Amino acid sequence: MSFDKTRDELSVRLERAILVAVALPDRPFIGKDPLEELRGLAETAGAVVVDQITQKRSFVQLGTYIGTGKMKELLEKCEANKADVIIFDNDLTPSQIRALEQATKCKVLDRSELILDIFATRAKTVEARLQVELAQLEYALPRLSRMWSHLSRLEGGIGMRGPGETQLEEDRRMVGHRIRDLKTRLAQVQARKEREVLSRSGEMTVSLVGYTNAGKSTLMNKLTGAGVLVEDRLFSTLDTRTRQWKLGERGKVLLSDTVGFIRDLPHHLVASFKATLEEARRATLLLHVVDASDPLAEDRIESVRKVLDELGCGSRPTLLVFNKIDELPDISYLQALQNRHPNSVAISAWKGMGIPDLEIAVSAELARGHVPFDLEIDAANGKAIAYLEAHVEPGEREYEGEIVRVKGTMSTEDLARMTHMGARARKSEFSQIPAVAEDSEPPISG
Repeated sequence: MSFDKTRDELSVRLERAILVAVALPDRPFIGKDPLEELRGLAETAGAVVVDQITQKRSFVQLGTYIGTGKMKELLEKCEANKADVIIFDNDLTPSQIRALEQATKCKVLDRSELILDIFATRAKTVEARLQVELAQLEYALPRLSRMWSHLSRLEGGIGMRGPGETQLEEDRRMVGHRIRDLKTRLAQVQARKEREVLSRSGEMTVSLVGYTNAGKSTLMNKLTGAGVLVEDRLFSTLDTRTRQWKLGERGKVLLSDTVGFIRDLPHHLVASFKATLEEARRATLLLHVVDASDPLAEDRIESVRKVLDELGCGSRPTLLVFNKIDELPDISYLQALQNRHPNSVAISAWKGMGIPDLEIAVSAELARGHVPFDLEIDAANGKAIAYLEAHVEPGEREYEGEIVRVKGTMSTEDLARMTHMGARARKSEFSQIPAVAEDSEPPISG
């Protein structure tokens, strides 16, 4: 036997996939190729797309989702292409999946299950793995009757069965226990993450959000030199990374890179990833990064906004950043985007184009809500002076004996903290600074 033949036999054969998409009145096809995104997801998951089917319907066929004619076409394509898996761009019910699998003799996945599978392969940290497992189990729980791949090697027996308990009921009970355990562990992760984020509440924080593969990690590297992994594929980033960004005269701010979003992101996945997205939920400013070269840029913007609303941070101050302008075939397309979104900046993170404009725009956004101050601080008050150095824009300072006099601009939250630390307003117009009770915690910005 030759080496090449042995290698071919040992190699893992990629699953041959047929893609199916159904357009409905409340979910029409988007773009010239309605299966482009699903194809990218399937290839990311490790499948080879061998054929595809699309259909427009006014209602869903209850039994098989697609109509009788398309069902016949699907059977023919499965046989002709020796397909292993059928992937729907829609969410199916357990009974529809079961009916499709029985008819085609192929594995059937819907959009949510495919996305969850990709997240499972991308999850590297303990936190990400817990989040993905929880989302998968909550998705699988109502579908156990079709799966029958038990989550334990235990086959029942003495001490394992209740009166009349079936294997399916046992599986459901085991999944329920595991879900509760994961939720408990993730609640601890969430609490720890909240404490970590709140510990930085006095600092300016900026979070990158956007559709998957919009170039957030490339921008993160350009701004901070973070060395974050950059790949031209979906969901290359699942864990939030935070680095210091030197923002001109404003000094250092904290910049976070977050997981990319996608259209129809499974609800269970959004819920379980709230701990990872805690940085975005409490950020001073969100940078919504958009691939300007994407013909579906407007739809991507709307999809991200829906996820942000679901996370409870849709009202956070946001600056739209149109990335990849170097890949635009026609500059008029960018002009049309910016006309629709005047509060935006155009850049190329890869080539460094527009970065100075971005820094100016971010500084201006962070300055909103800041007020002028004129304070005096005892020179011996190291805590107040250290806070001033670390969190407040540089201003004019005068040293008179044991008093430091300083003026500039800062947020009202920072003013309250400075007052709590013993800083005093020098002029009458600053005398109404809200003080913080000494036995209470300083207010939390964001």
